[in-house]
Amino acid sequence: MEDIVSDEAKVVVVTGGASGIGAACVRYFLSRDWRVVINYFTDAERQSAEALLVDRVGIVVQGDVSSDADCRRIAQQALDAFGRIDALVSSAGTTRMVPHADLDGLTIDDFIRTATVNTAGPFLISRACAPALAAGDGGSIVIISSYGAIYGTGSSIAYAASKGATNTLTMSLARVLAPKVRVNAVCPALVSDGFIERLDPELFRSRAAHQIDRSPLRKVGTPAEVAADIYWLTAGAAMITGSVLSLDCGLHLNGDG
Repeated sequence: MEDIVSDEAKVVVVTGGASGIGAACVRYFLSRDWRVVINYFTDAERQSAEALLVDRVGIVVQGDVSSDADCRRIAQQALDAFGRIDALVSSAGTTRMVPHADLDGLTIDDFIRTATVNTAGPFLISRACAPALAAGDGGSIVIISSYGAIYGTGSSIAYAASKGATNTLTMSLARVLAPKVRVNAVCPALVSDGFIERLDPELFRSRAAHQIDRSPLRKVGTPAEVAADIYWLTAGAAMITGSVLSLDCGLHLNGDG
Protein backbone atom coordinates (compact mmCIF):
# COMPACT_ATOMS: atom_id res chain seq x y z
CA MET A 1 0.00 0.00 0.00
CA GLU A 2 2.87 2.35 -0.71
CA ASP A 3 3.07 5.28 -3.11
CA ILE A 4 -0.61 6.10 -2.84
CA VAL A 5 -1.56 8.60 -5.52
CA SER A 6 -3.56 11.56 -4.25
CA ASP A 7 -6.31 13.35 -6.12
CA GLU A 8 -9.06 15.77 -5.18
CA ALA A 9 -11.90 13.31 -4.57
CA LYS A 10 -11.87 11.53 -1.22
CA VAL A 11 -12.60 7.83 -0.90
CA VAL A 12 -14.59 5.97 1.74
CA VAL A 13 -14.95 2.23 2.20
CA VAL A 14 -18.35 1.20 3.61
CA THR A 15 -18.76 -2.39 4.75
CA GLY A 16 -22.30 -3.71 4.86
CA GLY A 17 -23.13 -0.92 2.45
CA ALA A 18 -26.01 -2.54 0.58
CA SER A 19 -28.74 -1.93 3.16
CA GLY A 20 -29.77 -0.12 6.32
CA ILE A 21 -27.38 2.35 7.93
CA GLY A 22 -24.58 1.25 5.61
CA ALA A 23 -26.60 2.14 2.52
CA ALA A 24 -27.62 5.46 4.11
CA CYS A 25 -23.92 6.22 4.63
CA VAL A 26 -23.20 5.39 0.99
CA ARG A 27 -25.91 7.84 -0.13
CA TYR A 28 -24.69 10.55 2.23
CA PHE A 29 -21.04 10.33 1.20
CA LEU A 30 -21.98 10.20 -2.49
CA SER A 31 -24.08 13.34 -2.04
CA ARG A 32 -20.91 15.04 -0.81
CA ASP A 33 -19.00 13.90 -3.91
CA TRP A 34 -16.92 11.22 -2.21
CA ARG A 35 -15.99 8.12 -4.13
CA VAL A 36 -17.47 5.13 -2.36
CA VAL A 37 -16.36 1.52 -2.17
CA ILE A 38 -19.45 -0.48 -1.24
CA ASN A 39 -18.83 -3.82 0.37
CA TYR A 40 -21.64 -6.36 0.24
CA PHE A 41 -21.76 -9.96 1.46
CA THR A 42 -24.35 -12.11 -0.31
CA ASP A 43 -25.07 -12.37 -4.02
CA ALA A 44 -28.60 -11.16 -3.31
CA GLU A 45 -27.18 -7.82 -2.09
CA ARG A 46 -25.17 -7.08 -5.22
CA GLN A 47 -28.04 -5.50 -7.15
CA SER A 48 -28.94 -3.22 -4.24
CA ALA A 49 -25.31 -2.15 -3.91
CA GLU A 50 -24.96 -1.41 -7.61
CA ALA A 51 -28.21 0.59 -7.62
CA LEU A 52 -26.69 3.02 -5.12
CA LEU A 53 -24.03 3.97 -7.67
CA VAL A 54 -26.30 4.99 -10.56
CA ASP A 55 -24.74 8.15 -12.02
CA ARG A 56 -22.18 8.17 -9.19
CA VAL A 57 -18.50 7.23 -8.92
CA GLY A 58 -17.75 4.13 -6.92
CA ILE A 59 -17.30 0.38 -7.00
CA VAL A 60 -18.96 -2.60 -5.36
CA VAL A 61 -16.86 -5.32 -3.76
CA GLN A 62 -18.11 -8.64 -2.42
CA GLY A 63 -16.51 -9.83 0.78
CA ASP A 64 -17.00 -11.34 4.22
CA VAL A 65 -15.63 -9.02 6.92
CA SER A 66 -14.95 -12.02 9.15
CA SER A 67 -12.31 -13.13 6.61
CA ASP A 68 -8.91 -11.48 6.86
CA ALA A 69 -8.19 -12.33 3.21
CA ASP A 70 -11.45 -10.71 2.09
CA CYS A 71 -10.79 -7.57 4.13
CA ARG A 72 -7.33 -7.18 2.65
CA ARG A 73 -8.77 -7.71 -0.83
CA ILE A 74 -11.45 -5.05 -0.22
CA ALA A 75 -8.78 -2.54 0.80
CA GLN A 76 -6.60 -3.42 -2.17
CA GLN A 77 -9.48 -3.10 -4.62
CA ALA A 78 -10.22 0.35 -3.23
CA LEU A 79 -6.59 1.33 -3.79
CA ASP A 80 -6.49 -0.23 -7.24
CA ALA A 81 -9.59 1.74 -8.25
CA PHE A 82 -8.91 5.10 -6.62
CA GLY A 83 -5.37 5.16 -5.23
CA ARG A 84 -6.36 6.19 -1.73
CA ILE A 85 -8.61 5.51 1.26
CA ASP A 86 -9.60 8.50 3.38
CA ALA A 87 -12.29 6.94 5.55
CA LEU A 88 -13.77 3.64 6.62
CA VAL A 89 -17.31 3.09 7.84
CA SER A 90 -17.56 -0.35 9.41
CA SER A 91 -21.26 -1.13 9.18
CA ALA A 92 -21.38 -4.87 8.44
CA GLY A 93 -22.98 -6.84 11.24
CA THR A 94 -25.08 -9.87 12.05
CA THR A 95 -27.48 -11.14 14.69
CA ARG A 96 -30.09 -13.76 15.42
CA MET A 97 -33.08 -12.56 17.38
CA VAL A 98 -33.37 -14.50 20.66
CA PRO A 99 -35.25 -13.13 23.68
CA HIS A 100 -32.78 -12.39 26.45
CA ALA A 101 -34.66 -14.54 28.95
CA ASP A 102 -34.36 -17.56 26.66
CA LEU A 103 -30.88 -18.54 27.82
CA ASP A 104 -31.14 -21.95 26.17
CA GLY A 105 -32.05 -20.31 22.88
CA LEU A 106 -28.45 -19.23 22.27
CA THR A 107 -25.79 -21.66 21.11
CA ILE A 108 -22.04 -21.36 21.17
CA ASP A 109 -22.20 -21.06 17.38
CA ASP A 110 -24.44 -17.99 17.81
CA PHE A 111 -21.81 -16.38 20.02
CA ILE A 112 -18.91 -17.28 17.75
CA ARG A 113 -20.55 -16.08 14.54
CA THR A 114 -21.92 -12.89 16.12
CA ALA A 115 -18.61 -11.95 17.72
CA THR A 116 -16.63 -12.85 14.61
CA VAL A 117 -18.65 -10.55 12.37
CA ASN A 118 -19.50 -7.75 14.84
CA THR A 119 -16.20 -7.50 16.72
CA ALA A 120 -13.45 -9.24 14.75
CA GLY A 121 -14.89 -7.87 11.49
CA PRO A 122 -14.30 -4.19 12.36
CA PHE A 123 -10.81 -5.10 13.55
CA LEU A 124 -9.91 -6.95 10.37
CA ILE A 125 -11.19 -4.28 7.97
CA SER A 126 -9.60 -1.51 10.07
CA ARG A 127 -6.25 -3.32 10.00
CA ALA A 128 -6.49 -3.86 6.26
CA CYS A 129 -7.25 -0.19 5.57
CA ALA A 130 -4.95 1.32 8.22
CA PRO A 131 -1.82 1.89 6.06
CA ALA A 132 -3.82 3.73 3.42
CA LEU A 133 -5.79 5.70 6.02
CA ALA A 134 -2.54 6.82 7.64
CA ALA A 135 -1.13 8.14 4.36
CA GLY A 136 -1.06 11.85 3.64
CA ASP A 137 -2.98 13.91 6.16
CA GLY A 138 -4.53 10.82 7.74
CA GLY A 139 -8.05 9.47 7.85
CA SER A 140 -10.98 8.37 9.95
CA ILE A 141 -12.72 5.16 10.98
CA VAL A 142 -16.29 5.06 12.28
CA ILE A 143 -17.63 1.76 13.59
CA ILE A 144 -21.37 1.14 13.85
CA SER A 145 -22.03 -0.27 17.30
CA SER A 146 -25.35 -0.28 19.12
CA TYR A 147 -27.14 1.30 22.05
CA GLY A 148 -27.54 -2.28 23.23
CA ALA A 149 -23.78 -2.36 23.82
CA ILE A 150 -24.19 0.16 26.62
CA TYR A 151 -27.28 -1.26 28.30
CA GLY A 152 -26.96 -4.96 27.46
CA THR A 153 -30.12 -4.87 25.36
CA GLY A 154 -30.91 -5.60 21.73
CA SER A 155 -31.73 -8.57 19.57
CA SER A 156 -29.91 -11.11 21.76
CA ILE A 157 -27.41 -11.36 24.62
CA ALA A 158 -24.79 -12.47 22.11
CA TYR A 159 -25.41 -9.35 20.02
CA ALA A 160 -25.19 -7.01 23.01
CA ALA A 161 -21.97 -8.67 24.18
CA SER A 162 -20.39 -8.44 20.73
CA LYS A 163 -21.21 -4.75 20.45
CA GLY A 164 -19.90 -4.07 23.94
CA ALA A 165 -16.62 -5.61 22.85
CA THR A 166 -16.74 -3.47 19.71
CA ASN A 167 -16.85 -0.33 21.86
CA THR A 168 -13.70 -1.46 23.66
CA LEU A 169 -12.11 -2.26 20.29
CA THR A 170 -12.83 1.31 19.20
CA MET A 171 -10.82 2.75 22.08
CA SER A 172 -7.94 0.33 21.53
CA LEU A 173 -7.72 1.12 17.82
CA ALA A 174 -7.91 4.86 18.52
CA ARG A 175 -4.80 4.61 20.69
CA VAL A 176 -2.68 2.56 18.32
CA LEU A 177 -3.68 4.29 15.08
CA ALA A 178 -3.19 7.83 16.40
CA PRO A 179 -2.12 10.41 15.47
CA LYS A 180 -2.84 9.88 11.76
CA VAL A 181 -6.14 7.97 12.04
CA ARG A 182 -9.09 8.88 14.24
CA VAL A 183 -11.34 6.00 15.36
CA ASN A 184 -14.83 6.45 16.82
CA ALA A 185 -18.01 4.44 17.21
CA VAL A 186 -21.69 5.34 17.14
CA CYS A 187 -24.36 3.53 19.14
CA PRO A 188 -27.77 4.10 17.55
CA ALA A 189 -30.88 3.25 19.51
CA LEU A 190 -33.89 2.06 17.53
CA VAL A 191 -34.00 3.40 13.97
CA SER A 192 -36.61 3.03 11.27
CA ASP A 193 -36.04 0.74 8.30
CA GLY A 194 -33.76 -1.51 10.33
CA PHE A 195 -33.58 -5.27 10.70
CA ILE A 196 -36.00 -5.32 13.67
CA GLU A 197 -38.68 -3.55 11.63
CA ARG A 198 -38.19 -6.02 8.78
CA LEU A 199 -38.02 -9.18 10.89
CA ASP A 200 -40.59 -8.40 13.59
CA PRO A 201 -42.85 -5.42 12.82
CA GLU A 202 -44.84 -5.85 16.03
CA LEU A 203 -41.70 -5.77 18.19
CA PHE A 204 -40.55 -2.70 16.28
CA ARG A 205 -43.83 -0.90 16.95
CA SER A 206 -43.60 -1.72 20.65
CA ARG A 207 -40.01 -0.53 20.97
CA ALA A 208 -40.72 2.55 18.86
CA ALA A 209 -43.61 3.52 21.13
CA HIS A 210 -41.35 3.13 24.17
CA GLN A 211 -38.59 5.23 22.62
CA ILE A 212 -40.98 7.96 21.54
CA ASP A 213 -42.55 8.03 25.01
CA ARG A 214 -39.30 7.94 27.00
CA SER A 215 -36.76 9.85 24.92
CA PRO A 216 -36.50 13.62 25.36
CA LEU A 217 -36.50 14.06 21.58
CA ARG A 218 -39.71 11.99 21.31
CA LYS A 219 -38.69 10.23 18.14
CA VAL A 220 -37.23 7.20 16.42
CA GLY A 221 -34.19 8.03 14.35
CA THR A 222 -33.67 7.28 10.69
CA PRO A 223 -30.68 5.73 8.90
CA ALA A 224 -30.16 9.07 7.14
CA GLU A 225 -29.81 10.84 10.48
CA VAL A 226 -27.28 8.28 11.67
CA ALA A 227 -25.39 8.69 8.39
CA ALA A 228 -25.24 12.46 8.87
CA ASP A 229 -23.64 12.03 12.29
CA ILE A 230 -21.19 9.50 10.90
CA TYR A 231 -20.22 11.92 8.15
CA TRP A 232 -19.63 14.64 10.73
CA LEU A 233 -17.33 12.31 12.68
CA THR A 234 -15.52 11.50 9.45
CA ALA A 235 -15.17 14.85 7.75
CA GLY A 236 -15.11 17.09 10.83
CA ALA A 237 -14.72 16.38 14.53
CA ALA A 238 -10.97 16.89 14.28
CA MET A 239 -10.45 16.62 18.05
CA ILE A 240 -12.53 13.49 18.60
CA THR A 241 -11.05 10.00 18.70
CA GLY A 242 -11.72 6.96 20.85
CA SER A 243 -15.26 8.16 21.54
CA VAL A 244 -18.39 6.01 21.65
CA LEU A 245 -21.32 8.27 20.86
CA SER A 246 -24.90 7.43 21.84
CA LEU A 247 -27.35 8.27 19.05
CA ASP A 248 -30.34 7.56 21.25
CA CYS A 249 -32.60 10.62 21.08
CA GLY A 250 -31.68 11.20 24.73
CA LEU A 251 -32.90 7.85 26.11
CA HIS A 252 -29.85 7.63 28.39
CA LEU A 253 -31.06 10.70 30.26
CA ASN A 254 -33.83 8.54 31.66
CA GLY A 255 -31.56 5.54 32.26
CA ASP A 256 -33.44 3.53 29.66
CA GLY A 257 -31.98 0.44 28.07
